[in-house]
Amino acid sequence: MPASARQRCHAVLAGLVTLATAAVVSLTAPASAADTWTETGSDRARPLDESQGLASVEVPANSPNRYTGIGTIPLGVSMRGWNHVGDPDASYNGYYIEPYQRDSGNSKMYRVQAPDGTWSEYVHTLSPGEALNNSWDAISPDGQWMLSGEWGTMNRLLVFPTPGVNPSTSPSANLPQVSTVDLDHAVRDVQGCDFSGPTTLLCSSDDPDGSLFGMTKPLLQIDLSAPPNGSGDVTGHVTALRQLPLRSSCSGSFEVEGIDYDRRTGILRVIVMSPGFCILTDSKTYKFSRG
Repeated sequence: MPASARQRCHAVLAGLVTLATAAVVSLTAPASAADTWTETGSDRARPLDESQGLASVEVPANSPNRYTGIGTIPLGVSMRGWNHVGDPDASYNGYYIEPYQRDSGNSKMYRVQAPDGTWSEYVHTLSPGEALNNSWDAISPDGQWMLSGEWGTMNRLLVFPTPGVNPSTSPSANLPQVSTVDLDHAVRDVQGCDFSGPTTLLCSSDDPDGSLFGMTKPLLQIDLSAPPNGSGDVTGHVTALRQLPLRSSCSGSFEVEGIDYDRRTGILRVIVMSPGFCILTDSKTYKFSRG
């Protein structure tokens, strides 16, 4: 091959390497608007009643943090087939909502506790093509809309009127999906999301593969084009911020679970369950702060 041809070939290859590198960086590096979250501590996560999700509750005042796990499912609820509870959330005016699923059927359930302590149940009949699982819910800061997601590799989040808060909802009527958040990048196995601002979500992903963002088990930030509403879809820009902590005395597969952001303290918390026997001994709820 002539020298000039070799030089042109090397230049082309160099250009391709540069483009490929840029593409990888764009998938793995946080955007300039994304926050940086630094680990500040941890608490032990009990496998029976602190292994699925968590929520900070503002109303009534001085309410303790809430957790979910197989041990928190009421017997009467599990006897009706709702045998899995996911990551809950609470509105700023004190409505606490737990997402439930069962092994088969065509519906999901959201169990709502009002500020006066009374419980009610809202059932959603699956939309065409909607997955059965019900891993989490996240209530918008205005309280009127609730987001939820589906297991697996997804390019959307689902939007519902917030049961018990939005006046269009009733326990005696189907809870409808009213719109979607269309994501600009696929996400996988999202176990929880929480609003950290009117148009910003922080999400915990149990992604075991790592091909989407160049890391497994990422903490994700999703920036919405507008606050969610029931009249039209919005878009979401996805950024992988960091890998969540994966530390244990045992080796094997960790499971990332629910997430909570407390706007009063600025503390972000994420549950990570340890592999094997160590699920009993060193599973953690990790704490993070900005910066």
